[in-house]
Amino acid sequence: MKKLVKVGAVELCVETFGEAEAAPVLLIHGAAASMDFWEDAFCERLAAGPRFVIRYDHRDTGQSTHDPAGAPSYSGHDLVADAIGILDALGIEKAHIVGVSMGGGLAQRLVLDHPERVRTVTFVSTSPGGPGGPSNPDLPPMSEALQAAFSEEAEPTDWSDREAALQALIDAERLFAGSLPYDEPARRALYAKMVDRTADLAAAMTNHWILDGGEPIRHRLGEIAVPALVMHGTEDPLFPIGHGEALAREVPGARLVPLPGAGHEQPEQVWDVMITAILELTDDAGEGLTGEG
Repeated sequence: MKKLVKVGAVELCVETFGEAEAAPVLLIHGAAASMDFWEDAFCERLAAGPRFVIRYDHRDTGQSTHDPAGAPSYSGHDLVADAIGILDALGIEKAHIVGVSMGGGLAQRLVLDHPERVRTVTFVSTSPGGPGGPSNPDLPPMSEALQAAFSEEAEPTDWSDREAALQALIDAERLFAGSLPYDEPARRALYAKMVDRTADLAAAMTNHWILDGGEPIRHRLGEIAVPALVMHGTEDPLFPIGHGEALAREVPGARLVPLPGAGHEQPEQVWDVMITAILELTDDAGEGLTGEG
């Protein structure tokens, strides 16, 4: 059941799967992504572990508090605080954290700034330092095809036009896909669900991209002292797999799990690998867990 949870001055829409007595796993998705992108079947399979799985709508997505498009009143640090606030609201002292893309960046900050709240951390399709460039010359740049797509002039999407919005979302997602078969009917159905439950689609598609992300933290990754997992698509065009390899090197003891054929995405074809790896890492009876059991 979805419910609105009060976190400071905002309300965040949260949904849980599984029994509250099981090990808690907080799922944090990427920019402009509502909880819907942690698909129901994925969450149910993880909950069968057994795990207590928590997913939520970021600010400006789904049914959570939203600001006007182009004028977010919060920063990336606030999104980290939101995750902590959800744990507080659910009475969870310490959780396993799984973050995808921007959510992986939030997970890095969360485990560094609030290590006492984290049992293990999993980073998926993310980077230790963002796109390759002068500040991170060792990290590979995004693919030439993606660079070309970003440089093209395009007509702005009318987010109030449901069909135009759905097509724009599908077209954009295809740019980030790898070589695994793309199930357009299933993805269109997922996007339709997301669009229909989003309070302000223009805000959802705009505000996360213009946030102040805060100071770089790559130099602090060696401080992470909980068991860590890095999963990364072998054909990620936004953050080529060199980003995942660097992250795994820089986080002490982190294990790298490639997702063959996946791009900047988590398609159902790699769920077996992902779920198995997450369940292994988050097994509170396992030998690798530090801190509270």
